[in-house]
Amino acid sequence: MPGRPQRTGLPEEPSKKVISRKAARELFARLRTEGRKVVFTNGCFDILHAGHAQYLRKAAGLGDVLVVGLNSDASIRRLKGEGRPVQHQRDRAYLLASLACVSFVVVFTEDTPATLIEAIVPNVLVKGADWKGKEIVGGEFVRAHGGTVKTIRFLAGRSTTSIIAKAASGGRG
Repeated sequence: MPGRPQRTGLPEEPSKKVISRKAARELFARLRTEGRKVVFTNGCFDILHAGHAQYLRKAAGLGDVLVVGLNSDASIRRLKGEGRPVQHQRDRAYLLASLACVSFVVVFTEDTPATLIEAIVPNVLVKGADWKGKEIVGGEFVRAHGGTVKTIRFLAGRSTTSIIAKAASGGRG
């Protein structure tokens, strides 16, 4: 069809961007020796929304490679209670990996990403601005290894909790 760009192929299969902790340790050690700036953030990302997408895009802009630590289903249940997560970790990981700004996703089973951060040794650790003034898990470790800790302001009015509440109320609110 004239005027329509030819599709030369699909982007990389997102599931290939979901890697194990062992693979992450080896990959990020190599990337650091190549001088690449590794950025790490983490979260539940239970219902992916515009606030998540904006936050991740801004985090990715702080370096060369963005790795997202994703809480496992069991971890979320311990942190947020029964009924959560809404989506299985496999689906949450796939959705995150589908975003162009996300380089890799690593699922972790612990309540905090501390041991994953120690395995990856990121140059930049990023959390939401709601953590400002609080000690960010892994922050001391990252700073001790020459890295920085940054906070990013969230997009106002966007949260998984509010989306769940609105859905539960039949869309009112």
